[in-house]
Amino acid sequence: MELRTIGFIGTGVMGQGMVRNLINEGYSVYIYNRTHSKGKVLVEEGAFWCDTIKDLSSQVDMVITMVGYPKDVEDIYFGAEGIIANAKPGTILADMTTSTPTLAKKIYKEALEKGMHAIDAPVSGGDIGAKNGTLTIMAGGDEEAFRSAGEVFRAMGKNIVYQGGAGSGQHTKMCNQIAIASNMIGVCEALVYAEKAGLNAGTVLESISFGAAGSWSLSNLAPRILKEDYSPGFFIKHFIKDMSIALEEAEKMDLKLPGLKMAKQMYEELSNDGEENSGTQALIKYWLSNE
Repeated sequence: MELRTIGFIGTGVMGQGMVRNLINEGYSVYIYNRTHSKGKVLVEEGAFWCDTIKDLSSQVDMVITMVGYPKDVEDIYFGAEGIIANAKPGTILADMTTSTPTLAKKIYKEALEKGMHAIDAPVSGGDIGAKNGTLTIMAGGDEEAFRSAGEVFRAMGKNIVYQGGAGSGQHTKMCNQIAIASNMIGVCEALVYAEKAGLNAGTVLESISFGAAGSWSLSNLAPRILKEDYSPGFFIKHFIKDMSIALEEAEKMDLKLPGLKMAKQMYEELSNDGEENSGTQALIKYWLSNE
């Protein structure tokens, strides 16, 4: 089945770049967002606005969702006005939100009962990856559906890996967030140490970004820190949500994650100080506020 019409729900920081890449690849993209103004610029660039989720879901070959929280995912997939009740049989549903494996399995089951194919396909790469079409996409669900959606995913990402059955994509994203959480602490501590040692932090990054310490966060977020740019490529409030999911899943597996737990506590402290809408690189303020 060739997928040419794509519905996209959630045109925020990440969604805007993803929609632009789909348009640039020649797809007809129908969009919906709770805040109409966030979709206006995309309509000017060629997207088609839908007033309701029901309207969007009924006229596309594939629905992609990229919203904030698991509760938002539940609201748009279920109920009389939701995606599953209104999409056509054969439609591929791809939730690219970072959500819970349990919810991914529920969507998969209910979609299958309606003759649809659900994929949980969370992403990594932040606003830069969304803009440049270089996202990492981690997918769970039926492999046949994943392969059918392959060209669509390749319009938005470069590292696209099928992980297994329903929920596997979300579990993989938890691994990603666990690794990032402790890594961001290391990035910030390295910069604080460089400053205290009287070094030029920019030239320090030139050395350590390409050695064994190298990471996406070090290369892409540390320079933002040096510019005091705390704009969100990924919101602190959403990162706290992700860490909470990972810790809940770990508890179910009787697994202790002390590094993740500490990172979550640090970010929650920042959130309580009004930084919930800053980017994750604002973690550096934890040290600045405690000097």
